[in-house]
Amino acid sequence: MPELRQWIRAQFESDSLSDSVIEFETSAVVVVGIVALAIAVNFVAKRILLRWVKSFIVKTETKWDDILLEKRVFDRLSHIAPAIVIYTFAAIAFPDSQALISATQHVAIAYMTIVVTIVADGTLSAVLVIYRTFEASKARPIKSYLQVIKVFIYILSAILVVSTLTDRSPWAFLSGLGALTAIIMLVFKDTILGFVASIQLTANDMVQVGDWVEMPKFGADGEVLDVSLNTVKVQNWDKTISTVPTYAMVSETFKNWRGMTQSGGRRIKRALYIDMNSVKFVGDALLERLRRIDLIEHHVVEKEREIREYNATRDIDTRSVANGRKLTNLGVFRAYVVAYLKNHPNVHHEMTFLVRHLPPGPEGLGIEIYVFSNDQAWSSYESIQADIFDHLLAVLSEFELRIFQNPASADFRALAERSNPSKRPH
Repeated sequence: MPELRQWIRAQFESDSLSDSVIEFETSAVVVVGIVALAIAVNFVAKRILLRWVKSFIVKTETKWDDILLEKRVFDRLSHIAPAIVIYTFAAIAFPDSQALISATQHVAIAYMTIVVTIVADGTLSAVLVIYRTFEASKARPIKSYLQVIKVFIYILSAILVVSTLTDRSPWAFLSGLGALTAIIMLVFKDTILGFVASIQLTANDMVQVGDWVEMPKFGADGEVLDVSLNTVKVQNWDKTISTVPTYAMVSETFKNWRGMTQSGGRRIKRALYIDMNSVKFVGDALLERLRRIDLIEHHVVEKEREIREYNATRDIDTRSVANGRKLTNLGVFRAYVVAYLKNHPNVHHEMTFLVRHLPPGPEGLGIEIYVFSNDQAWSSYESIQADIFDHLLAVLSEFELRIFQNPASADFRALAERSNPSKRPH
């Protein structure tokens, strides 16, 4: 290479030119040549090598190299080629100035450090995309860890670039960071908290991508889309997006519906409130109608026989309704609800199954249904629940029971018409 410079210098040697002018012209030509070579190498790297790599990757069956290509890892790596040329030929451009050689090489090294940093950033992003293709990524997200690695890479890169440009040891900058610990802790407080929280979330399996979570304090009620270093992204049921600080998922309470999803059932917990004035013993006429209901025909017959034997064995005077045992319309209705739900195709029969009384109150006597549907889809679940209560409300009159309902305008109008017959419509 020095011979090439000598040859270029020889072309400018003349009796009319001084040595300083010849040296300047030689250096100018060499610099222009190095720049031209760097541009040419950059062209070859981007337009020839990079295109060949892309065409080769497209033909392969593996997917990870396509992801690296999508994240522009190879495109970013190609930027290092001209910097290598400039670093290599710096000594030829300025043979008599060690300061210029050193400055040029330091700038080239700093540039190559930045290129390596953005290549590492793209590679880590590709690793995340590749990892998400595996089922384990939902249970063990690694995005927050990769973000921490990126932060350290950028910090280390910044230190190396500054130390290279100032020609000082990077250890001098690292030792100086000790005095700035308090400031660093303040600046990166959320990042540090988020990193610790993400470790706890992953280690304790508290939340996964795809879980449905509720966190009213942050307006979050929907599916977890992403768990990152600083935030957890949640798509709410109305398709809006809520972002929750990662550390809040550890320090605050939230509800995760994953247990319901994995159980195979979804809870139905709702009550019918019965007007207590309609509760009574079953008379002969009502008993005859109840016997015709298929679901409880056997229950009514068996219960009637059991009560009859009980009262006869104890010689109970049944002329008074207060003596002995008797069927009530509410008790038969509860038996009907149990039979109806057990025969319902959408009720999960291997999970909690309960039909019970709630304490009497101003709204009447509650009959609570506590069962699980075997279809967890929201729309299907709501339809199943509605169908069950539609039927029970409609069949209630067969047991001569009334649902409790606060008086409405129609009730007051009907009462006024009964008290003043002249105002009835003709």
